[in-house]
Amino acid sequence: MHRHGDETKPSCKTTELAVYLLAVIGVLIASNAVGEGAADNGGDYFAADKAWWYITLLTIGYLVSRGLAKSGSRSADHDPRSDR
Repeated sequence: MHRHGDETKPSCKTTELAVYLLAVIGVLIASNAVGEGAADNGGDYFAADKAWWYITLLTIGYLVSRGLAKSGSRSADHDPRSDR
C-alpha cells in the first residue's frame, strides 16, 4: 500500500520549536537579570510586562511560521498520529 505523506512533521520534530523555547527562556532570563535593580536607583528597565509582550510576539511568530509550514508542504516522515 502506498502511503501518502502527512502535511508536515509534528512540531516536536522541528527546530522551530527548539528555537522558540530557547528564545522564550532567554527573554525570561534577561528580564529577571535586568529587573533585579540593575540601575543605580533600582529601576526595572526590563519589567515583566515587557517580557511577556516579547513572549507574545515570539508566540505569534511561531504560530505564523507553523501555519506557513503547513500550507501545502508534505512530509514523508512517519507520524504515529496518522496510523489508523
